[in-house]
Amino acid sequence: MTDAPLWTPSPDRASATQLDAFRRTVGHELDVDLADSVALHAWSVAEPARFWEAVWATGPVVGSRGSEPAVVPAVGIRNTGFFPGARLNFAENLLAGATLAPDGSTGCALAFVREDGVRRTMTWAQLTRAAHAFAAHLHEVGVGPGDRVAAWMPNTPETVVAMLGTSLVGGVFTSTSPDFGVAGVLDRFGQVEPTVLVAADGYVYATKEQPRLDRLAEVVEGLPGLRSVVVVGELDDAPDLGDLAHPGASLATWRDVLARHDGATVDPVRLPFDAHGFILYSSGTTGKPKCIVHRSAGLLLKHLTEHRLHCDIRPGDTVLYFTTCGWMMWNWLVSVLATGATALLYDGSPFHPEPARLWDLAQDEGVTLFGTSAKYLDAARKAGLVPRETHDLSALRTITSTGSPLAVEGFEYVYRDVKADVHLASISGGTDICGCFVIGDPTRPVYAGEIQGPALGVAVDVYDEDGRSLRTWPDVRGELVCTNGFPSMPVQFWADPDGVKYHAAYFDRFPDVWAHGDFASWTEHGGLVIHGRSDATLNAGGVRIGTAEIYRQVELLPQVHEALAIGQEWDDDTRIVLFVRPVEGALIDDAVRQEIKRVLRENCSPRHVPARIVVVADLPRTRSGKLAELAVADVVHGRPVRNVEALANPESLDLFVDLTDLQA
Repeated sequence: MTDAPLWTPSPDRASATQLDAFRRTVGHELDVDLADSVALHAWSVAEPARFWEAVWATGPVVGSRGSEPAVVPAVGIRNTGFFPGARLNFAENLLAGATLAPDGSTGCALAFVREDGVRRTMTWAQLTRAAHAFAAHLHEVGVGPGDRVAAWMPNTPETVVAMLGTSLVGGVFTSTSPDFGVAGVLDRFGQVEPTVLVAADGYVYATKEQPRLDRLAEVVEGLPGLRSVVVVGELDDAPDLGDLAHPGASLATWRDVLARHDGATVDPVRLPFDAHGFILYSSGTTGKPKCIVHRSAGLLLKHLTEHRLHCDIRPGDTVLYFTTCGWMMWNWLVSVLATGATALLYDGSPFHPEPARLWDLAQDEGVTLFGTSAKYLDAARKAGLVPRETHDLSALRTITSTGSPLAVEGFEYVYRDVKADVHLASISGGTDICGCFVIGDPTRPVYAGEIQGPALGVAVDVYDEDGRSLRTWPDVRGELVCTNGFPSMPVQFWADPDGVKYHAAYFDRFPDVWAHGDFASWTEHGGLVIHGRSDATLNAGGVRIGTAEIYRQVELLPQVHEALAIGQEWDDDTRIVLFVRPVEGALIDDAVRQEIKRVLRENCSPRHVPARIVVVADLPRTRSGKLAELAVADVVHGRPVRNVEALANPESLDLFVDLTDLQA
């Protein structure tokens, strides 16, 4: 770290931000002394009811506010209530962005660019018309509040339309990306039993078409509760649906469904604040992925604070986030519609047909917020890309980076080779909250390697092992925690009626304190540094991956007795390392290694493929028989092993010391 900031907003720029306008307005109207954004954050967690009331009012949120207090404290922060008398509809709020957009309903709401150059746009009017048409189809097949609609889709306008249509009728939307194999899709959708499935016939990645109709047939067969299957022709305008028959479901193409209901209008179903709106999925560390149920109303309020205040997204802006529909950043991206901004959807490899593909997009589409991963920025740096010399980035005001910690070199690269006058916001949160715990601040300086501070409305801290705050101990690592309730906390986990899994996931570590599973530390500037995961979740290339999904596939191979995976910090990122214990007498040679990679690529996703496969004679276990992934990770990284006394075979840790296979 350094005491010299890489960037400081000019006084005029800082005062022109929506964050500073919000601070001044709140201070004046509520007669509170808010000298700066740090004081604003302190007030937002000290006075949560007044803060979230102000967010609702300035959103502006479309819906009925109700007369009850905005925040209702409860025993246990996870039980905190928000706007108990409110009724609103998520899609109605996103589509209302047209009233804020400079060109109104004729302006561009969605722009879509595919890797191979295919480009489409949708005006606000076209987006609204399509969403209502799909909602009419959902009505036709009996979808209503609480019913699930699943999308196995690339990042296209059709996916956004499907989400909006689902929300209009009060349904629950869930999605994952088409690079997931059949097992990965069914591990997710199979738990939540969708009524409708929307899926593409394929997608394009790294210059190749990837057909999916054959795998789609297996997915359809594995979802017996379907009433409707709608196929989007991404590779073929008229996809062949011959092998997709389902005894209980209608079958149609997306084009036919929208044509049949074109011109229909559906009254948005306004639901209570706690109504289910989205299901996202955990990484699947201890079994099948947990199904995290979110309030759409909670996501709306949380994203409004992050978009408008922390990222200064304005009506008429163009926002790009490189993401897939299997990552919570897709939800974050499409929510920008509520601000009157254009959401730019990109689908494909960020390095095809040329390494500068995303910077080309930023120039050609006039991107104002460029969202990416730390891994991409590092790859661009290593590729020698210097966008400030090759691209017109005059429209670009903000770059956000997430997925994994952004190293000092990444910060320096942006300001040296991308743009000197830009707000670089390293941000961090997760699927669990579908938002950020720590985020950027457009009114404060940016320091290399640091996230600027906590998000408004969340009481973030760093605890040591005994639950003591490290706020006054800069640079000391601890557990990232949150000590208050906030709107985008999950409502529940699916099929967890007593909340046992929910509690175990976040509240077992410290009583009534959310432990997020990240190592973090405060800085002397009041910012934070995320140091990686403190649990067994893998975070490779910016995508969180569960070990259980890997084990289920690898341990089906006859040569493998058992396996253990960790994330190794390597080259300013994390790579997956898979340790394999062979069946007695079996040989794990290069052919078996390639088979392991093939199985994981086809049945899980390319992200699950390990960078290194290492054969070991034994794997450490706890006394209750669980694999000790954290202990192995500690040994590999040269850290003290936590809770050695809990291991049944601690001598096995010697097998992981100074492995030459992990030195390159």
